[in-house]
Amino acid sequence: MAGNSRAEGPEEPGRDTRDPAVPPGPPVPGRRRKKLVLHIDLNNTILVSDAVTGQGTVAALDYFLTTVTWGRRSRHGAWEWLSELPSLQPPCSDAVSYYSAFGRTPGFTSAAGRRFRGVLDRHLDLLRWPEGVKGDQELSVKGEDGRLYHWILPSFFQLLRDLALEGVEFAVVFRTFGTDLPRVLRAVSRALNDGAHPLFPELPDLKISVDLTPGKIRCSKNKTVLSRAEDRLSTRDGERGLYRYLSSVQGLGGFQDHFDWWLANGLSLRGGKPLWVDPFDQDVQHIFIDDNIRQNDEDTIVHPKVFVAPGGSDTRTASTVELYDISLVQTDLLQAISDPNYFTQRVHICLENYESNVQQGAV
Repeated sequence: MAGNSRAEGPEEPGRDTRDPAVPPGPPVPGRRRKKLVLHIDLNNTILVSDAVTGQGTVAALDYFLTTVTWGRRSRHGAWEWLSELPSLQPPCSDAVSYYSAFGRTPGFTSAAGRRFRGVLDRHLDLLRWPEGVKGDQELSVKGEDGRLYHWILPSFFQLLRDLALEGVEFAVVFRTFGTDLPRVLRAVSRALNDGAHPLFPELPDLKISVDLTPGKIRCSKNKTVLSRAEDRLSTRDGERGLYRYLSSVQGLGGFQDHFDWWLANGLSLRGGKPLWVDPFDQDVQHIFIDDNIRQNDEDTIVHPKVFVAPGGSDTRTASTVELYDISLVQTDLLQAISDPNYFTQRVHICLENYESNVQQGAV
């Protein structure tokens, strides 16, 4: 599996540093291109804020750092740091994140985590709305410090631009437990339809449609129900129907997933956002991108359901490790802020790993 390499240094969001003569992801000779359906979380994935907890840009990024900084308690009970830099994975087997040890800690980088204050400040600077450009009521947000920031990461819009330039057929399905979905859909529509984003004024040329009607996915022991506007599907009629529906979506839209079900299942894989994966499908590939995807099935947010036979309705639950960097991407928020090509690179890694793993029977 591909690892989570860290960028050597931050780049200006929205600036494409690649050689324009080199396409970002050339097709592999002899490979038939699939349609991509990208399921993308919102908070701490493409948004640096959280409407549910009331966190603005500064507090949300400060909180994220508690989940990617690592230490342990000494024999005398004192906390000792085990790494000087944030990372998605622990630096050693007995390391725990600061969040796991102490829970939510307001003002983390001003107190216990002050050694990471520079990381916070650098990434806040990278999130700044362009100097001299008037704020947009949907696309920009004022932070607790009074400064104006991007509400949606520029690397997300870069992903849309890259895939379109590569000639990839794709759809985006936002998947969130939170309440920001209607506003995100409106904001993305302004960028895609009105050309309102100062870093990506050409987005309307991509002709990506946006469904402004948010849907819902609700789970129980006996069934999962997907609904949006007049559409309603249930796994009581077979899981294949929901897979076909999500595989057929066009443009960009979104669904609110079932937080209470995840909570009732102890924040484990089995209560997570369902993702149907068909390794036999030659036409469509689904990828889920979420900061809470973790390689611990007792503490992760997506429930991968893999079809066991071509065209069948029966699925099995796959572990996160099995599909990590194949159909599941754990967002590194710091890289998504500092590297405008971050999401594009992660999708390309999944495409390569899918071919070498899933199609050879690893799933």
